[in-house]
Amino acid sequence: MMDTQTLAQHRGMPPAFGEQLRNWRQRRRLSQLDLAHEAEISTRHLSFVETGRSAPSREMVLRLAERLNVPLRERNGMLVAAGYAPMYRERPLSDPALAAAREAVELILKSHEPYPALAVDRHWNLVAANAMVPHLMAGADPSLLQGQINVLRLSLHPLGLAPRIVNLRQWREHLLERLHQQVQATGDAQLAALAEELRGYPVPDDASHAQLEGELLGVAMPLQFRTPDGVLSFISTTTVFGTPVDVTLQELALETFFPADTFTRDALRRLAAAA
Repeated sequence: MMDTQTLAQHRGMPPAFGEQLRNWRQRRRLSQLDLAHEAEISTRHLSFVETGRSAPSREMVLRLAERLNVPLRERNGMLVAAGYAPMYRERPLSDPALAAAREAVELILKSHEPYPALAVDRHWNLVAANAMVPHLMAGADPSLLQGQINVLRLSLHPLGLAPRIVNLRQWREHLLERLHQQVQATGDAQLAALAEELRGYPVPDDASHAQLEGELLGVAMPLQFRTPDGVLSFISTTTVFGTPVDVTLQELALETFFPADTFTRDALRRLAAAA
């Protein structure tokens, strides 16, 4: 069943501020009493704001959004719904104003060589990558490499990298769980559609059920990958900007892969030297 905000969006109507506030409060599993306590306001006032009987000030909108940990993009939507101008800018990473951030991303990706590293946006579309990433993408169907590359689709599609992932079931479960958490945190309809698409991809009957060691929830995930040079073993980690004030930066994530054994480390160094 669609929640109020999703239903309004489905009908092409922007949801009212009170509806958005109630949706985010329920998404965070907070009662009105809980949120009122966090925001240091009365439960009565919060109830009036949710039902539209009281109009919140700009400061109140931002305070409630902060307490609910609403993403910056959605905070802009809440401000607009309450009758205020958006506060957080959304600029492409190529914008001159984000030059320092762009340089930091490029430096991280480059300095991670000879190991693979890439940057993705909120929908897991490839934004940037270092010189090692194309080596891992080699062999995928060209249709998955045209235009905007979605790294989750590329990873789990049967014509993509899925046949080469040794621990496919474990890796697939990890990616789908991360995507599920993102959908729960943001309410993003496009992410929800992507999750539904990925869950529909077939998993080969002979795919291994092995659970590789080294998994640390929210920190690191093991990955074994078949290549012409043998099976490469990685540990993947994710890095995000700590205190962004720009929508683009908040939604940017860096995925870095470290060699999990000496064979992988040496194979990647040879591959980089031969490039």
